[in-house]
Amino acid sequence: MRRSRIITSTCIVALLAGCAAQQGPKSVNTVVQESTDALGDQGRSVNAPAYPPPPPPPVLLGQSAPMPSAQNRAGALKSMATGGRFAERERYPGGYIRPVVVPTEPGNERYDGKDVSPVHIARTDPVSTFSVDVDTGAYANTRRFLTAGQLPPKDAVRSEELINYFRYDYAAPESRATPFSVTTDVAVTPWNPQTRLMRIGLKGYDLPRSARPPANLVFLVDVSGSMSSPDKLPLVKSALQGLAGELSPRDRVSIVVYAGAAGLVLEPTNDERKIRDALERLSAGGSTAGGAGLQLAYQIARDNFIQGGVNRVLLATDGDFNVGVSNNKALIEMVERERDSGVTLTTLGFGEGNYNEAMMEQIADHGNGNYSYIDSALEAKKVLGDEMGSTLFTIAKDVKIQVEFNPAQVSQYRLLGYENRALREEDFNNDKVDAGDIGSGHQVTAIYEIVPAGVKGWSDPHRYEAVAPQGDSRGGELAFVKLRYKLPDGTTSRLIERPVAASLMRIAERPSGDFAFATAVAAFGQKLRGDAMLNGFTHTQIAALAGRQNDFWRQEFVRLVGLAGSMAGNDGPVERERAGG
Repeated sequence: MRRSRIITSTCIVALLAGCAAQQGPKSVNTVVQESTDALGDQGRSVNAPAYPPPPPPPVLLGQSAPMPSAQNRAGALKSMATGGRFAERERYPGGYIRPVVVPTEPGNERYDGKDVSPVHIARTDPVSTFSVDVDTGAYANTRRFLTAGQLPPKDAVRSEELINYFRYDYAAPESRATPFSVTTDVAVTPWNPQTRLMRIGLKGYDLPRSARPPANLVFLVDVSGSMSSPDKLPLVKSALQGLAGELSPRDRVSIVVYAGAAGLVLEPTNDERKIRDALERLSAGGSTAGGAGLQLAYQIARDNFIQGGVNRVLLATDGDFNVGVSNNKALIEMVERERDSGVTLTTLGFGEGNYNEAMMEQIADHGNGNYSYIDSALEAKKVLGDEMGSTLFTIAKDVKIQVEFNPAQVSQYRLLGYENRALREEDFNNDKVDAGDIGSGHQVTAIYEIVPAGVKGWSDPHRYEAVAPQGDSRGGELAFVKLRYKLPDGTTSRLIERPVAASLMRIAERPSGDFAFATAVAAFGQKLRGDAMLNGFTHTQIAALAGRQNDFWRQEFVRLVGLAGSMAGNDGPVERERAGG
């Protein structure tokens, strides 16, 4: 007993001596300090508000640890930038405490889907106007669901992003004076022999590597606790390290990270080793001050602005912003202001469970960039390696398409996809209305389903339609296609006009080759969205329409169609109910 008392007394004395030796939190040279010689008087950090420093209360099971002080959050951020982990011990007045990570509830993903495009009557509503879309995130995200054995939520599927994930055999533009070519063709609709499909294809010119402008890139990396899983931060590192290997000597890369605070961890450089080392040292933990991270990334981009070059922020995150500016409207207003100053935004989505795709897609659109979802190292290589020119180098901006259908040839029509890209007719000629951009080598495909005049359509003829003035055939035109675009440094739009001959509709056959594959992808997207006008077109029929393919990505598509068919219940008329549908 006496021996136990001696041991206990000795431990107490040692503990008191250790506590007395502590003089409170030590000062650390963090990457989020408000002012340093390297970053200038204005500072390059955005911190969350400071919190009072009393000792934290006990952390109970299921509760989050109390918010650390600004100094401790800064120290944690430095720990992330130098290989430490946020979950390691943080210093608080009175001792150490290990934060408790609360698991994210599954199925908490956020999407902003639109209803399937409605049918339009050509005699009363002949004009269709929309902004181009070169995003591909919806396809990769759909693939992630299917690969995991689950049908995607209907709101997560955007048919145009599925179609534009693939490349088609469009003619290249004849000269750089017009940055893209325009192709139109017509075929019989596979799921409705009474209707026709009209395809419009744009192909941008490929900018040679030697002709690419210098790039000022800011990698903005989410290192919050929600990014700790293998399909998030580790994949971010792989993706951005791959991009670092594609840089030219004139390019510069900076790295900004954010968790509870935001900080610069790599000054502008084109040293691939430094970039890779800085990325490798990142680790995840803490809350998510995404708005602060964006503010700092834009500031770094402005400070290193390259006149006549590419100035872009690449945001890599799961979109789960929960500190500071976090609502979509405020973020959109921020990126629009920066877009007008010449700094654009590309978003790279990662992970599952708490993924906020609605925010990722919207801020990229308003930031004159593009949105991709990275579900594998292979997809990272495709987006940031093989297609780097398309991802980073804009050849035409504010690209709008307007199609006017001739009521003498077409009675009804509908556009497959592009629901969230619809514009008003008067927006087409208004150069102040923002629209999508086309990058080097990008392609854009749009497919309309049309009902020939005199053929029974989806809706009954209107009672007084017969006494309405007859349409002008205009020499046998089916439709008239107009495109507006601006050059990357331009402020005034240019116009391309092209009629579509009605004879194409009369001689149309079932789609073949590239057109057949594009139609299969469109049908797959519409089927996943629950389009009632596919007339029971099955997954088996979609796969047969796609045909045998030699390209890896197209072969994968056919396999995904088969997976979806097996999950939907053997192509029966009633598919299994999906969450979020």
